[in-house]
This record gives sequence, structure tokens and C-alpha cells, in this order.
Amino acid sequence: MNARFSAYAAALGAVLITAIIGACSGGDSGGDSTSAAAARTPSSVSNAAGAAAANPMDVVTWHNDIARTGQQLAETILTPANVRSSTFGKLAVYSVDGVVDAEPLFLAGVPIAGGTHNVVYVATENASVYAFDADSGAVLWKVSTLGNGESPSDDHKCTQITPTIGVTATPVIDRSRGPNGAIYVVGMSKDGSGGYHQRIHALDITTGAELFNGPTEIRATYPGTGAGSQNGTLTFDPGQYAERAALLLLNGVVYTAWTSHCDYMPYTGWVMGYDANTLQQASVLNVTPNGQMGSIWMSGAGLASDGEAIYLLDANGTFDPTQNEHEMPIHDNYGNGFLRLNLGPLRVQDYFQPSNTVQESNQDEDLGSGGAMVLPNFADANGKVWHLAVGAGKNSTIYVVNRFSMGKFDSNADHIYQELVGQIRGPMFGAPAYFNNTVYFGAVGDTIKAFKVSNAALSGTPASQTPNTFGFPGATPGISANGTANGILWAAQNGSIGVLRAYDANNLANELYSSVDAGGRDQFGPGNKFVTPMIANGKVYVGTKSGVAVFGLLSK
Repeated sequence: MNARFSAYAAALGAVLITAIIGACSGGDSGGDSTSAAAARTPSSVSNAAGAAAANPMDVVTWHNDIARTGQQLAETILTPANVRSSTFGKLAVYSVDGVVDAEPLFLAGVPIAGGTHNVVYVATENASVYAFDADSGAVLWKVSTLGNGESPSDDHKCTQITPTIGVTATPVIDRSRGPNGAIYVVGMSKDGSGGYHQRIHALDITTGAELFNGPTEIRATYPGTGAGSQNGTLTFDPGQYAERAALLLLNGVVYTAWTSHCDYMPYTGWVMGYDANTLQQASVLNVTPNGQMGSIWMSGAGLASDGEAIYLLDANGTFDPTQNEHEMPIHDNYGNGFLRLNLGPLRVQDYFQPSNTVQESNQDEDLGSGGAMVLPNFADANGKVWHLAVGAGKNSTIYVVNRFSMGKFDSNADHIYQELVGQIRGPMFGAPAYFNNTVYFGAVGDTIKAFKVSNAALSGTPASQTPNTFGFPGATPGISANGTANGILWAAQNGSIGVLRAYDANNLANELYSSVDAGGRDQFGPGNKFVTPMIANGKVYVGTKSGVAVFGLLSK
């Protein structure tokens, strides 16, 4: 599997790869034969590709691929040998007009204004989107997602997203849409009358111009008697929600998932899909339609996919312990669940709930602070192939689910593929990463830990861990490698002084570099929460309170 994976990575890039090895057909069985899985690969490629990448080093979606593995497998410049403070450091800071909460994205070789540029796309909480020349730092274009007479949303006197709310969620790019390619962005704003707006935009990657008659105002209704409903109908209120979770582009639909604004009631759990060619709403789901809360935020992580379904960790909210004959909640409320969503139309197809899920929700100790990740297919000792996903939340437990039999709910015990208790020492406010048969977790107040995968299961204890710990919100790592070689784990550390750190991905005890090694030379100001480094073409990009810090090899 590793050799095949590396070969595909060199040819197609990380976006397609995890989709290829993770894609598989539906059904209730937990395993599949290797030959049957391989036979389905060709049809899975187009379905699972999601956002199109024309170059292997492109980063077109949050954490590099729809599985959300965080792997950049086309990095040929950075190696464990040259990522040292003597040869590697801060090259620049690209200044912008607001906080950068969204992960920057990267395209290689984009034709703009008569030239060809490597481009970094940056979105801000001041409702702006920038295209920077990745090599010179020049601004190629800048546009606003605001309507006439509008401003970015105020923060509602809440510090969760502050001081303004514009673009919070990481956009997604498809180079095949429109005349030149499109970047999809959700922006929040406030008009002169005090009304709030959420809109989805498709911007031309070469000019920033609006495409497909956009933007589209985000509106939705759903049957239900839950919080804020009237006469059996829930109506989406744009002022009550924020789009924190990164966008997912899958099968020609852009999926958005909505968190509450500062936990102000009333709110429920919305997921919506928009047609990538028309920006018209394609599907709507509410996962707590007859209850309350249960929003989707995942600390900025994106909805994950294997190409056939969507996986997410839902925040604390109403769950119905009483189940119907199919072991599904009788009132369709899935708060605090690990969910599998069926596509077109959206619906909850399967789920897992911890046995003490109601108690966890009541104590705000939910799964929804963490992000889900789809794993490659693995064979156990008997050769049976398993299709798995993984995630962790505030209860410091790692959950590994069988994607086709997730475990549902039993108040007496957890019926789940694998559960690791006590191996991460704090809550997860972020997502894991995957590389070369290893899963990496960076919990709050804990070291980043590497768990090896063997016989289709995570090791019971970490194989290695970083020498230093990470305070709130922990770390969501990113990986750079050339295929399976030269693996480096990158992590941004929050604090009054933000720090970029790099470790040998094969042994996290070996720290290669930190941005405080050379005194003030590489420092970039205070850290920013929920930030994951983006790696492309020999450079590492880190979102900050006022720009993007750019790291790479120093000139001799």
C-alpha cells in the first residue's frame, strides 16, 4: 500500500490520493476484500476528488485533502537536514487588513495579468480575500465579500471570533470551475440597518471577480420543533451562526456547516450544500431539528469525506437516548455525535455516541471541539480490509470508528471499533494528522503524540511525542514530505509570542526547528488559535492576527 500510495502522490497530489485510497462503496459490512476495493478505484477517483488540483503541490482545501490528513506529499525542497535555524527561518510577513483564521491556500502556476505566478490565497476577518504572489509577496488582487454599505459583522460582545467577523472558514478551490478556476468563500457582514448576512461567493482565481451570478444569500428552513422554531419549521438566522468549519467541495457541491455565535440561544445544528456551478442551494440538514444546540464548529477543521459520505464531530446538544427499530434517535437529534452523513439529499446515515453522551453534553464536554479525519484503508492480521475514521473531543478519548458500522448508542457500553482512553492528556480543540501509517494528535496542555497503525489499529500508547507541550488550543499539525521520504511535522503554537515548530515526523522527540531558536529573527508576533501551518513549494505559511508569516530556506 505505501509504495502505491507514494507513486500516486507524485502523479496526482495529496488532494486526490487520500480520496483514492479512502474511497469505498457503501453497505453495512465492516470489511472488504483488497481486490474488490482496488476494482472500485477508477470510479472513485472522479467522485472523491472534490476540489480539483492541477499541480501536486497545490493546496486547495483545509488540511490538504477531503480526508483532512494534513499531508503535503509533493514537498521536494524542505528536508529534516535543512530545516534548521542556521538555514531555515522567517522570510516575510504578508500584511492584511484583519485576523487570519482561515488556513491560506496555494496554487502553482496561475496565469494572472499576462504572467504566471505561484499564488497564496488569504481570507481575513475583515471580509477580504487576497491573492499574493507566493514568491515576491506582491498583492495580485484583493476583493471584499461585503455588500454595498455593509461592514464586517461585529463580534456580538463575544471573544470567540473578535473583533470582527468576515471570513472565518477556510475556503476551497476548484481549478476546473468557471473560465479560470474558482475559490469558494463564505462571508459574514452587517448592513446599515443592523441586519446580518451570510453569503457564499465563487471568485475567479485570476481576478477575484464574482462568478456564477454570485454571491448567494444563505437562507434555509427545515422541519422541526427545536430551538427557535415556529409552527413546526426551523429558519436559519444568519446573526445566530458563524461558519467556522472549513468548506468541503465534493461531487460538485460546496458544503457548509454552522456553529452557534458565542453559544447564544436559540440555535441548532445546520449543514448545507450549494451547487458549485450555480451557487444555488442543493441540500439542507439539521442534526438537532427537534432539540437544541448541537452545532458544528470543530475548531475550524473541515467536514471530512471518503468520497461517498461526510464525517463530522457534533458539539454538545440534544440527543435522543430512545431509539427506533433502526437504532436511530426517535426525534432525529444527534447532539454530541460522531456522524456519517449520506449525500444528496443530506441525512444522517450512521453515528456513534459515547455511552455517557447526555452527561457529556450537560457538562459541555463534547466531541465537537475536535475534527474528524478519514484514514486510508488498512488490512488486519487476517487480511480483512477496514474503512476507518478517527477523532477526539473534550473528553480526551480517541475514537476510531468503522465508517460502515459506527457503533450507534448503548448507555451501558461503547460499541466502537477502537477507543483509546488516557493516551492524550487534554481536550482536543483541533484535528489529527496522518502520515506513513501514523496518526498525530496535539491536545491542549499535552505533547503532540504519534500513534502507529498496525493490523488496522492504532498503537495503544504513543510511538513518540514532542519534547514540549502546547497550551490552549493545542495544535493541529501539518505534514510535509516527498512521498514517504523526508517527513516533517509542523505545528503552530499559540501564545503571546506565536511559535512555528518542526519535528521529525518519524520521531517527534527530534525537534528540528522553532521560530524562537534564533531570538527575535524569526518571530511573527502573538499566536492565533485554531491555526494549522500550510506547506507548499519549499515554504511554510502561518496565519497571524494581522497577516501571514512566511518561512523557508534562508539566502546564503
